[in-house]
Amino acid sequence: MLLLAISAALFLLFVISFVRDRRRVRNGVYLFFCLMFLIAGGLISLAGVSEWAAALLFMCMVLLVPVTVLVLAVFLIANGITMLRREGRRVANLLSLAAGLGIVAWVVVTSVAGLIQWEPLVALVEAIGNVLFYVSFVFVCFLLYSFVYGKFPHRTEVDFIVVLGSGLLGSRVPPLLASRLDRGLEVFEAQRAKGRQPVLVTSGGQGPGEDLPEARAMADYLIDKGVPADQVLVEDQSRTTEQNLRFSKALMAQRKPDFRCVVVTNNFHVMRAARIARAEKVNGQVIGSPTARYYWPSATIREFVAIFLSHKVINGGICVLLFLGGLLSAL
Repeated sequence: MLLLAISAALFLLFVISFVRDRRRVRNGVYLFFCLMFLIAGGLISLAGVSEWAAALLFMCMVLLVPVTVLVLAVFLIANGITMLRREGRRVANLLSLAAGLGIVAWVVVTSVAGLIQWEPLVALVEAIGNVLFYVSFVFVCFLLYSFVYGKFPHRTEVDFIVVLGSGLLGSRVPPLLASRLDRGLEVFEAQRAKGRQPVLVTSGGQGPGEDLPEARAMADYLIDKGVPADQVLVEDQSRTTEQNLRFSKALMAQRKPDFRCVVVTNNFHVMRAARIARAEKVNGQVIGSPTARYYWPSATIREFVAIFLSHKVINGGICVLLFLGGLLSAL
């Protein structure tokens, strides 16, 4: 019962933090530990009824770990090859392939270290393993909360719908960006059906290889879809997500100081955009649009790396301590 009580307390902490600001990434940590204590408490409660059933379930969960790692490695390598074929050899497109090959390499190295038992290698493997365990833990929390945040309904009444840019092909809106615009249009039409008159804000400047500012092409796309031109506001100076939200906030505040908005991006980008929106004090939540399945793994890894590095002091400090602790314990 103690573990279940701890799980309930963590869930309460999660709910309080979520209500205060659902854009906090640490909400995922509360939710993760809540679920872990719930599972542990559930196993102990089951053992009180049937020790055999609890032991069998526990063994299945333990055996599932290496199977999951193997399946994940194969999936990531296959996805990485698909990304190279469809998207080209950019660094961002190599992430899923690199992650899959990294898992395979780690399994090989740990197996070799276990066989030869060379003390320096064992110590190094132990130290790196500690760091990888921490990074994997943070990644699972990130994935878990990204899913929860993305599924939670956004505010029903908004004054603005901000659509973040993601790049043009010359002057053409590519499928990734079209997905965001179509999601923004869906919200726009839903708001109008309720009698409101929100303004769509297209946000994005002109980057290399683009024939015009991204926001202007986005605005043309929406107008062609039937959105009145006077209900589209163009922010065409930004180059980063931070600037997207900062400059859009300034435009919205000029029109309505106490504005409420919803921000639209792709589903893999939701959590990082929400974190930036919170940092920029934008009064709105973030919703996601669908992304091609083959594109999602690499994009999600990229977003996680960006969020992880945005807390480089605390994450870097923990990684250093874990690495040193692993070396000292193994030597």
